Amino acid sequence: MPPIVLDGESLTLAAVEAIADGASCTLQRRALAGVRAARRTVERAARGGDAVYGVNTGFGHLAQVRIPPGQLDALQLNLLRSHAAGVGDPLPERVVRAVLALRANCLARGHSGIRPETLELLLGMLARGVHPVIPERGSVSASGDLAPLAHLALVLVGEGEAWHAGARLPGAKALKRAGLAPVRLAAKEGIALINGTQVMLAIGILALLRAERLAVAADVLGAMTLEGLKGSHRAFDRRIHAARPHTGQAVSAGNLRRLLSGGTIEPSHADCGRVQDAYSLRCMPQVHGAARDALGHVRRMLAVEVNASTDNPMVFAEEDELVSGGNFHGQPVAMALDHLAVGVCALGTISERRIERLLNPDLSDLPAFLTPEPGLHSGFMMAQVTAAALVSENKTYAHPASVDTIPTSAAKEDHVAMGVHAALKAARVVDNVAHVLGIEALAAAQALDFLKPLRAGKGAEAARAALRRRVRRLAEDRVLSQDIVRARELLDAQVLRRAAEKAAGSLS
Repeated sequence: MPPIVLDGESLTLAAVEAIADGASCTLQRRALAGVRAARRTVERAARGGDAVYGVNTGFGHLAQVRIPPGQLDALQLNLLRSHAAGVGDPLPERVVRAVLALRANCLARGHSGIRPETLELLLGMLARGVHPVIPERGSVSASGDLAPLAHLALVLVGEGEAWHAGARLPGAKALKRAGLAPVRLAAKEGIALINGTQVMLAIGILALLRAERLAVAADVLGAMTLEGLKGSHRAFDRRIHAARPHTGQAVSAGNLRRLLSGGTIEPSHADCGRVQDAYSLRCMPQVHGAARDALGHVRRMLAVEVNASTDNPMVFAEEDELVSGGNFHGQPVAMALDHLAVGVCALGTISERRIERLLNPDLSDLPAFLTPEPGLHSGFMMAQVTAAALVSENKTYAHPASVDTIPTSAAKEDHVAMGVHAALKAARVVDNVAHVLGIEALAAAQALDFLKPLRAGKGAEAARAALRRRVRRLAEDRVLSQDIVRARELLDAQVLRRAAEKAAGSLS
């Protein structure tokens, strides 16, 4: 694909994911003019006699300390060194690439006062695969993600650590191997590099886009399970959902109608006497739809943040002024990502209940635990236990991080957002739900196999067949861990969705 152009105004969530997965990006020329104008404003402020936060003063509680003109550059380097206090496992490479792109896009807006050459080095690192080692713990999302962004910024000056060509190297060596040279920071550049929400935002964007794909997968798997349990299609009648017009509910119900049409299973039990199905089947549009609406809210919040200026002080070149404010505060993103965790959690809990119904012979009219020889073989018994463990873990992660706060920086930062906490939790919930849905895929396909020669609706049957091309039927006990991983990979790659769409039409 052609390079993604960063201008500070038009970056999309899909483009961030593409960059995370290896796409290149470039800086728009017009944006570079704004960067230069903002830099001139900073340089005039640095030469002047007025106190300007972060330019000729200390930081946080030390803002009242004036810094002599000859030490302004050292102030910025000291800021990076002192703030690089993160701990824990390094963020994955995909996340780091997204952080680099998001930070560059923020700086390209022209409200940060960074020099063009510093911004261009940031983009050069992205282009040549120099990925800073960023510990995932240490941010309270007060003045943005200070600690993790400081670890990123250290590599720009030839310090810290970075991955390059598969090796973990000192920052200076990584730059040299990539044919890049470090910069010497000038006034305000250190604070411009680390004031921002881009770490929580990067983690959150990648988790959201994965969650959106899983929301469609939940409809596909729910349709397969409903057919495997000989459930009714009537609960998805268009009139029911028009009478309660939540957007996500209507979309999910429409998907289910398409997926279930054209099969022979439903006619086979038309006179079974069952009046209504359990909620985990009958209420799929309501539960899946509520999750979809939650994801829609998160998408709207992150789409704003991806092109927002989150620095302090803000540079307004047209007025030749620097103004201190609080755009670095992570509360909008943190609350949105807490909402993401709650929404996706619901997809997992209802999926686990469907898995239980498939495996329980008292509820399914299928062999116990979906094995041809219950007793000698345990079938999917422990797979349901794994699903139960994952959804219970998610209930803990769904507790919102953004309701917490703790004063930092001698109480100057007396309200913080915990945005990275919210992002990491949300990403973990999404990963857990992906595995739960993978287990449902295996169980639902097994159930449909038992009902042959009856066929599920066209979309559900096509999804079953797509799974079977990659995971064989469970005829006797085997280790299921790799089957679960393989099914999860198929969901992430949208293999089952594409098969269902080819048979039944586009899914939303």
